[in-house]
Amino acid sequence: MERKIGIVGASVSGLLACKYILSKGFHPIVFESQSSIGGVWTKALETTKLQTPKPFYQFSDFAWPLSVTEYFPDKHVVLDYIEAYAKHFHLLNHIKFNTKVAGIEYEGFQDEEIQSWSLWGGTGEPFSSRGKWKLIVEDLNTLSTEIYQVDFVIFCVGRFSGLPNIPEFPPNKGPEAFHGKVIHSMEYAAMDDEKAAEFIKGKRVIVVGFQKSALDIAMECCAANGVENPCTVLYRTAHWHLPDYFKRGFSLAYMYFNRFSELMVHKPGEGFLLGLLATILTPLRWAYSKFIESDIKRKFHLAKHGMIPTQSFLHELSSCLTSTVPEKFYDKVEDGEIKLKKAPSFSFCDNGVMVEDETAPIEAEVVILATGFKGEKKLKDMFVSQTFQNFIAGSPDTATPLYRECIQPRIPQLAVIGYSESNANLYTSEIRCRWLAELLDGTFKLPSIEEMEKDVRKWDEYLKQYSGGYYRRKCIGALHVWYNDQLCKDMGWNPRRKKGLFAEFFEPYGPLDYVPS
Repeated sequence: MERKIGIVGASVSGLLACKYILSKGFHPIVFESQSSIGGVWTKALETTKLQTPKPFYQFSDFAWPLSVTEYFPDKHVVLDYIEAYAKHFHLLNHIKFNTKVAGIEYEGFQDEEIQSWSLWGGTGEPFSSRGKWKLIVEDLNTLSTEIYQVDFVIFCVGRFSGLPNIPEFPPNKGPEAFHGKVIHSMEYAAMDDEKAAEFIKGKRVIVVGFQKSALDIAMECCAANGVENPCTVLYRTAHWHLPDYFKRGFSLAYMYFNRFSELMVHKPGEGFLLGLLATILTPLRWAYSKFIESDIKRKFHLAKHGMIPTQSFLHELSSCLTSTVPEKFYDKVEDGEIKLKKAPSFSFCDNGVMVEDETAPIEAEVVILATGFKGEKKLKDMFVSQTFQNFIAGSPDTATPLYRECIQPRIPQLAVIGYSESNANLYTSEIRCRWLAELLDGTFKLPSIEEMEKDVRKWDEYLKQYSGGYYRRKCIGALHVWYNDQLCKDMGWNPRRKKGLFAEFFEPYGPLDYVPS
């Protein structure tokens, strides 16, 4: 009997899941709420470019066209590449566009029975003769609802879309007190180019946030208004945003994306010798971080702008908080077209915002909140069962508990791909989808629930050690190779993918290293 696999989202992760599920003879059904593929790329700002250098953001079996020469292509080029991949592997026929999965419900077992299991799904197998998932699917065109029953569910919904994170304010000090317009960056990105330009043209704009969307929006405000109406960027924490190292002939990958660099970091599940080596190499780890920090400070004149972060570059990398600064961003700061203002907290008033410890407001007519998304809540709300909602959420002081960053040990017949971050998300999602396809095909079995939860706790400890307060972001940024090693071992692959000892330890690992031999 052909197994039906429900895939939620036609993002890059969803397309990869579809492709590798098909390769094992299963029947995928992809539900996509938009009318096109590409996930966050379909909602990106007009000026958005790839954040990961092109060699690290590619499918292992589908190269970029030779005509694409930029290391950081713009969103249109990226979308063209993703669409070409989907067409090449005939994935579009398996996608139901404009369909939203409103909720999923597990049928066949009672909650008490599920909570008594010692093995994933009760037997350790990915499929069950009794258990099925019921998907409640809304057709956004006809507004009708249809029920689908599948043998396995793969969530590929990501964490940077869908449910905006809006800061909370005291009574009468939120957006309702402001006489101008307040929107989230998601709403701004959803506007077409002409409408977005009209929305900010000739207006004093405040952008709240200092991650990639905030920087891109600030640059668009500069293009629309220049120095006559400077854009104010309110930020709570400065970050180590990167210059375009590739233009200078230097790849950061040689310092942080190879096996040697990971010897300097304490790893989940490491033995005594690796732990000792990481301790011995602590001064070198510090020197690596300081070298990058000093170069960024010099290039962007961070001291002059009061923008030197208090946390280390390794902390940022381990938290997936690094991004590439838009070209000429700090030139715009120098010219007065962008004003940077640190604001540990702020509130609204009738003509702008009040920053903590300031007596006068920052006047504005438009405030754009580039304050991220509630990825955890979006994932949790997919489940009808309160028990499964509690399982996927975990405890308040831990990150979302996913074994191998894919499987919640106590939720049967379900995987999550693309929720846990890396510094090269396509590359990471692809090896996760290959791992999942092998699991579904019976190549290997998962350990007991107790063993998986023990492993999850080790990764949680690692995240807290190196990511600090950002541990809930679920980032493997500083341990790409070590993480991939675990997946390779599960699948029966040799984790040492390069030829020669020097290459194995000092050359960067990338997507092409995991092409099947």
